[in-house]
Amino acid sequence: MIHEVDEGLRRLLGESGLEASGVDVVFDAPTRDWAARRSAPTVCVFLYHIREDATRRGTGAGEVYDDGHLVARRSPPRWFELTYLVTAWANRPQDEHRLLSQVLTCLVANDTLPARLLTGTLAELGLTVGLDTAGAALDAPAASDVWSALGGEMKASLAVRVRAPLAGVTTAAAPPVTEGLVVRSAAGREGQEVTSGRRLRYTEVGDPGPEGFTGPRERPPAPARRRRRGDRQP
Repeated sequence: MIHEVDEGLRRLLGESGLEASGVDVVFDAPTRDWAARRSAPTVCVFLYHIREDATRRGTGAGEVYDDGHLVARRSPPRWFELTYLVTAWANRPQDEHRLLSQVLTCLVANDTLPARLLTGTLAELGLTVGLDTAGAALDAPAASDVWSALGGEMKASLAVRVRAPLAGVTTAAAPPVTEGLVVRSAAGREGQEVTSGRRLRYTEVGDPGPEGFTGPRERPPAPARRRRRGDRQP
């Protein structure tokens, strides 16, 4: 799921005109060594914090069907908050601020990652992926702490928080019943022949039909009740 969120952000920023302007969008950690190797204008989207939103944790399981048959069961998705540190890198501070302003304009215009930009499991689930730019990132490390850990000098940055679902675990279901129950008896003594199988409930059925053996079938009428001694005559 994380790499799919990365791809959604990359596509969203690409639509803002960054790629057309020759600006690279990367997801590297902006360390001092990385900054020294950089050679082109760059927007860095660094993921530095992941936290589960336990208030949205669901229960139960959903059912997955294929051609009308139950094929699997899937546990509900779990939601996570991904916090990114977005920075702009260029030769002059004015150019960095211009790039950062372009990024800010693009991100604040979207409260969610557009569905057309989602891939993989995010697209399959069809759920809304929330986007919060420059808001208060609860339980996330402060930007100054992040820069200190990276060993670089602090610079202007945007905090971007994405709320995305992680697809639940899928468990295959048993295949549908296609044959009736057959009982076979084993030889009780040496040399005794084994009786042929006897189908329970479904007698003389060769083709189960489109509904399988569980579908409705015509049954023969019940045999007449045997009269016993003491029964009254009608």
